[in-house]
Amino acid sequence: MAWHKAASVSQLDDDEVVGVEVAGTPVAVYQLEGQYYATHDICTHEYAKLSDGYVEDGCIECPLHMGLFKIATGAAQGAPVEVDIATYPVKVEGDDILIDLPEG
Repeated sequence: MAWHKAASVSQLDDDEVVGVEVAGTPVAVYQLEGQYYATHDICTHEYAKLSDGYVEDGCIECPLHMGLFKIATGAAQGAPVEVDIATYPVKVEGDDILIDLPEG
């Protein structure tokens, strides 16, 4: 695992998401109630960027078929999504939001 800068605190307001590429991995970074989270940015149902979706009640809604994932855990919330999305550890240092990605 290795820490990488993914975004800046100043880029996100509460209940917002931003899509970034970190070390070749598409990542969605979120702020929910002052906490930061990171998930893989691609829906497990069909190819769509979750960062183009909507944040509501702690979930991200895929913009393609409206599947929901819990942001904090990556858990799929029912049809049409059945496979969870990966989540990544997050820490904040100053204005930097860092995520811990698996190496390789």
